[in-house]
Amino acid sequence: MTRLLGRLGGWCARHGLAVLALWVIAAAGLMGGSLALGSPVSNDVSIPGTDAQRAHDLMRSGFGPGYAQGGTVQLILYSPQGPLVEERRKQAVERAMDRIRELPHVKVVETPYRKGGIASNLQIGLITVRMEGHDTTKLAETTQAVSKAADPARAAGLEVVAADGSSPADKEIKTGPSEIAGVVCALLVLVFAFGTLTAALVPVFTALVSVAAGLGLIGLLGHVVDVPKQAGIMATMIGLGVGIDYALFLLSRHRRLLASGVGVQESIRRTVASSGGAVVFAGGTVIVALSALMLGGFPLLRTLGWITGISVVMAVLTSVTLVPAQLGLLGHRVNALKVPFLGRRPESSGWAGLGAWVARRPWRVLIGSVVVLAALAAPALALKLGPLDDGYAAQDSPSRRAYELMATGFGPGSNGPMVVVAELPAKVADAEAPVVERLSREIADVDGVKHVTEPKLNESGRSVLIQAIPEYAPSDDRTAGVVREVRAISVPGVQVHVGGEVAALTDAGDRMSERTPLVIGVVVLLSALLLLLAFRAPVVAVKAAVMNLVSLGAAFGALALVFSFGLGSGLVGMDAPLGASYLQAFFFSVPIENYVPLMLFAVLFGLSMDYEVFLLTAVRQAYLRHGDNTRAVAEGLGSTGRVITSAALIMVSVFVAFIAYPDPMVKTFGVGLAVAIAVDATIIRGFLVPATMVLLGRANWWCPRWLDRLLPNLSVEGHEEEPSETPRPARHLART
Repeated sequence: MTRLLGRLGGWCARHGLAVLALWVIAAAGLMGGSLALGSPVSNDVSIPGTDAQRAHDLMRSGFGPGYAQGGTVQLILYSPQGPLVEERRKQAVERAMDRIRELPHVKVVETPYRKGGIASNLQIGLITVRMEGHDTTKLAETTQAVSKAADPARAAGLEVVAADGSSPADKEIKTGPSEIAGVVCALLVLVFAFGTLTAALVPVFTALVSVAAGLGLIGLLGHVVDVPKQAGIMATMIGLGVGIDYALFLLSRHRRLLASGVGVQESIRRTVASSGGAVVFAGGTVIVALSALMLGGFPLLRTLGWITGISVVMAVLTSVTLVPAQLGLLGHRVNALKVPFLGRRPESSGWAGLGAWVARRPWRVLIGSVVVLAALAAPALALKLGPLDDGYAAQDSPSRRAYELMATGFGPGSNGPMVVVAELPAKVADAEAPVVERLSREIADVDGVKHVTEPKLNESGRSVLIQAIPEYAPSDDRTAGVVREVRAISVPGVQVHVGGEVAALTDAGDRMSERTPLVIGVVVLLSALLLLLAFRAPVVAVKAAVMNLVSLGAAFGALALVFSFGLGSGLVGMDAPLGASYLQAFFFSVPIENYVPLMLFAVLFGLSMDYEVFLLTAVRQAYLRHGDNTRAVAEGLGSTGRVITSAALIMVSVFVAFIAYPDPMVKTFGVGLAVAIAVDATIIRGFLVPATMVLLGRANWWCPRWLDRLLPNLSVEGHEEEPSETPRPARHLART
């Protein structure tokens, strides 16, 4: 593989202008096509085989307009100066309803002056608009049109807010200032690392082209597959991070070779042959980890995984083609535009000393590192998972305002009603049939159910729909218990199914819990297998997988501290309810969506493996030269420490910049990714990994002869390019 990559890099360097033009045209074309044709997104959270999905399927059959998913728009009315039943205000509300009825696809407009439509304080009311035949993928536009039609009510002094049935994590996320901040921070780190503006711009330009091409492709894919709304932001976050990092590793290797007197073309060939191979394997581990999400049993998570993987593929492709093309065009001018006082220290300065220090006291370093990492991971035991409702949206957002008005007027459970759809044993003529009345009583008697609506039969008379309003908010742990108790209702011949947002998220959490061990096992196994193919060393492969799990523990510990314990959640922009004290706002606890840890695990495991691959590649190369394991560890850390630290600092900067997004899910990923990468690049790669490698000695590179014969020769080190001080002992060890 190294020879093939070397030839590819050499060809791209010789035809730099053509390669550069092709990538720019491809990125511009894909992004332009996405902008011109639109980038459809979907919020399909269906989970085949679950009870909530069965309820949603039944809702589509004969219950009339608006009962299918995405078929209802709700407007909350608030009269701050008096009751809604006052004649002047009532006339304004009726004029607003008349205008809403004139809109396309509106079939039913339910007045707030009905039973259950107005709060006991008479100041908060609810207009329910049931739609039919509209485009459910454009619910935001539909809601906006309905809200605009209610302007007569606003003219009468009423506040009108559209209730959004999606959670904060479901909303379309717009890209913007955070990407700019991340790129600027990355550029500053690169300038400090290289000391020249020209060299610093190469990884940034490469990453921007990669992200543009990836986002354009993802946007166009939205026309043929369901693309989650979170896909764009996830692809941008990961694409920027790995795109800059991969280019950084190649550029650092190239500059070292140039400094040693190697010619430009030969340096590029060697760089892509060696570091390019490490990039391919590192990217492969990220893609493998994301692909394993297909086993999660959650279509949204599966699609989010493979679509995010597109950004990683683009990062790898641009790294092994566009980077050598730029380096070939620049030649020795890659070191142009030097910044005074920067980039003058040798890249190994300090890191080789740290490696030697660790090598002299491996046991003390190992024990100290384990203690620190255990302390960082301990809070993860209290990680709070659960649905994320609009009560955690930005304080000034319409969805947060609608949530608070609903909770004030109708109780916290009104923001997450359960939709009970029951299949009856025989056709009934009306909703007053004994079996229906008994079912309604049984639901109302469940602990935690505040009240139930009037039953509604479907056209066939074989199914009945009842809305049950719980006493608790959607994000309350007790609400999931109410869902399970309603499902456990036993009425002879009746099959009870519970749908709605809370029920769907409860099923998603259960499915995630069932599949998490499988996903983790597959990710760890396949990643270890890739490392085994790369380094032909079983001990190294297993150890690397274990080290990555350790960094994940620290990430989840940080998430628990910030979100579950609320330690500084206000600092990351999570707004506490109005009226909360300063202390309550600072310790505002926020649940984490059930699918987020599994997605975070896959992303982090792949990204952590990147640094492991680059460090092991350097150690392996040194070991192949002279056969001294302890010395090889020190040299490997010395040659990669600065570049890995720079790469990690870039990723941390990018991820921290995304914490500024108002969306809680993005904040969660930003905090988790930033902490994990910081811990991984410092404590784990700087201390724990070198210490364990020193203690393992020659066993690091041991491989039984039978396994050595089975493994294909896919080495990523490119060691044929390096001079050897002694015969290559690793080859000998492989046959012992």
